[in-house]
Amino acid sequence: MEISFSEAIPTFVITLREGVEAALVVGIVLACLKKAEKSYLNFWVYAGVGAGIAASALVGVLFNLLLQILSLSDRPYAPIIKQILEGVLGIVAIGMLSWMLVWMTQQARFLKTEVEGALTAALQENTNAAWGVFGLIFIAVLREGFETILFVSAQFQQGLSPALGAVGGLTGAAAIGALLFKWGVKIDIRLFFKLMGILLLLIVAGLVVSALKHFDAAAGILSQADSNYRGLCFYFDRTSQIHSCILGPLVWNASEFLPDREFPGIILKSLFGYRDKLYLLQGVGYILFLASVGSLYFQSLGGTVVGDTKSVKQLKVDN
Repeated sequence: MEISFSEAIPTFVITLREGVEAALVVGIVLACLKKAEKSYLNFWVYAGVGAGIAASALVGVLFNLLLQILSLSDRPYAPIIKQILEGVLGIVAIGMLSWMLVWMTQQARFLKTEVEGALTAALQENTNAAWGVFGLIFIAVLREGFETILFVSAQFQQGLSPALGAVGGLTGAAAIGALLFKWGVKIDIRLFFKLMGILLLLIVAGLVVSALKHFDAAAGILSQADSNYRGLCFYFDRTSQIHSCILGPLVWNASEFLPDREFPGIILKSLFGYRDKLYLLQGVGYILFLASVGSLYFQSLGGTVVGDTKSVKQLKVDN
């Protein structure tokens, strides 16, 4: 089976970023358990990690199974539903990832305090302490995993490449967590999240372009399948042979000299949302997303991110 690194890169970046955040929570919990002399609960931490990853994978399988069923169905409206579902998944993924970038970055300075508070509350209930620790880790991992699954499902990337990207991201996140909490290696986590955030911002901006394309495709298919909906395609570009149904005129066409399915265009597409063909509404959406969410994200960078090298050194876990 052919492996496409361009399809694996976005999944790798998102999984790495989300995985490191989950690893920070896991590391803080392990360090606090060691400090409280309750390391016998470590098993429940690892069980929560495993269960969170398994639940995220199950959600991903169900999402992609549904999309595959719609893709193979011979029902007349199945292709339309599939395009709309992918567009809606894209919008949900854009919303959740944007929220994670902005709100979670603002709250990151309080993450250590919040995790310690939740863990302390769980440990105070002696009879349910194990399940409390398990639930804390499970929810943290599932939240990060669900955001990744939504992105992958919205892109509808089938095959082995995205899966390998996700495995690589998880492996990288586990390695960073081990370096920080096991061996006490000094890593500038604040700089890491800043760079990953900028890269993720550009990847999600590309998802805006893809989501709009799915809605345009759904409108085009519906207008051709049912004469009652011919009016959906209200725009036709009379100045070009290439036109969209609802996205307006073609404003960018680099398919001849920088196609997005060949190197280096395919790398630009993976990392920065580049497209060799761009319609007016897609271009406006891309710019508006970067201007609005991007400005909010950079404003949120003023806080201190949990996992600063000084904090991590204090939370080193020795097993």
